[in-house]
Amino acid sequence: MNKFFYTVICLLLIQFSAIAQTSINDYKYIVVPKQFNFQKTEGQYQLNELTKFLFNKYGYSAILEGEDFPEDLIRNRCLALRAKVDKLKGGFLKTDVQIQLIDCQGTVVMTSKEGSSRIKAYDKAYNAAIREAFETYQFYDYTYQPNSKIVSQTTKSEEVSDAEAQQAQAEIERLKNEVEALKEQQEATANKITETSKPTVEKPLTSSKVEKSTETYALYAQPTSTGYQVVDTSPKVVMLLLETPKKDVFLVKDDNAIVYKQDGVWYLSKYKGDEASVTALKIKF
Repeated sequence: MNKFFYTVICLLLIQFSAIAQTSINDYKYIVVPKQFNFQKTEGQYQLNELTKFLFNKYGYSAILEGEDFPEDLIRNRCLALRAKVDKLKGGFLKTDVQIQLIDCQGTVVMTSKEGSSRIKAYDKAYNAAIREAFETYQFYDYTYQPNSKIVSQTTKSEEVSDAEAQQAQAEIERLKNEVEALKEQQEATANKITETSKPTVEKPLTSSKVEKSTETYALYAQPTSTGYQVVDTSPKVVMLLLETPKKDVFLVKDDNAIVYKQDGVWYLSKYKGDEASVTALKIKF
């Protein structure tokens, strides 16, 4: 009988130890989204900036979604927890919220106590409720302690990332070089026509051409785990942009195209067969 109880106690201790090992101390960063589920617009009532401010104030390393990520976080997103502020239902004449920290697998690592406010003005009510809920993290003895299981994912991520980076870079250079070559060919053909004053245009040796459109679109880029999804005013997803090692250059998923920024203007460079088109885009990031 004593042996049985000893075994049970050991199992409980092992289970408790395993649970205790899952801690927010294992994570280096906190990523705060631009918009929580209950907000109607990004940054409404400045609650996202407030959440980031509170985490940084009390010793965490918080980053607002859309800001430049540190190099190690780019290579291993699992180094960060995602902050999620939820508005709780059931509160009568009061505002109740709770702050959760979620890992890269979607698992809730920690949940705050409920924060409440009876202030009528929504901006002040949410501000007060979030501050109260944040006391859970304010008084938590947080110190980043690298977890080998989480950090080890960096090596794997780097191997994949480096391979993808090389492919992406090669694809970017190929597309840009082809676009530039086609532009030069078009300009050369136009100059030849002007010099000889021919009424008709002789077709170039290749059927490739560049069509540059001045038409603009009202598009909005929404952050995703791999880059951005671009939606129109419907809102309908127009394309998915994949991050590349090069600043302001994105691959278009499932399409032979890139989106890049040049001289303050965003362009879509797209190939269909041997024809290339360059379209100016009006995207709000």
